[in-house]
Amino acid sequence: MLLRLRDLHKSFTGAEGPVPVLRGVDLDLEAGESLALTGESGSGKSTLLHLVGGLDRPDAGSIALDGARVEALDDSGRAALRRGTVGVVFQQFNLIPSLSVGDNIAFQARLAGRHDARRAMMLAERLGLAPHLSKYPEQLSGGQQQRTAIARTLAARPRLVLADEPTGNLDETTAEAVLGAMLELVSETGAALLMVTHSEHHAARMGRRLHLHAGRIA
Repeated sequence: MLLRLRDLHKSFTGAEGPVPVLRGVDLDLEAGESLALTGESGSGKSTLLHLVGGLDRPDAGSIALDGARVEALDDSGRAALRRGTVGVVFQQFNLIPSLSVGDNIAFQARLAGRHDARRAMMLAERLGLAPHLSKYPEQLSGGQQQRTAIARTLAARPRLVLADEPTGNLDETTAEAVLGAMLELVSETGAALLMVTHSEHHAARMGRRLHLHAGRIA
């Protein structure tokens, strides 16, 4: 089992005290599997992704990822996990404005010590970015920027890809193309994909789906 969550709890502090967001979530994900996580706004979907990616800590429960207990890692351990094991694609592209498209694609892989120029070029070609490698993010369309973010994530060969509404800022046609390319490339690497989405259509393209309601898997 690549990812196993058990009895995961998380609350945030509100004006009148703690506000529970996750209330005992269990989840299993195998290597090579794709899973859509759906749910209304405020149900805890993004919070769950942030906990799995080591961007935040749970109040209680366990996160076992590729042999590591994520909740027990210190800051440097969680940063190392994000460099080598977990790749994250956000709705916001989070590209580095001062770097070219080619250097943005290579950035994460270089941090992980896994840069492979041939793989980076393959990803650029498959994602339609080869003609744009010398450009800067501000010169790209939204769809091209999200493709660059996906290439950057996959260039580092993560075991698990977390995607938080990765096509939420794109028009329907572009979103379809970007999602299709991401699903195809993730599948080829044997990585697992956990994607948060509001789209029933996009959720249906995943191997399976779970629904989060009021902080629990419904």
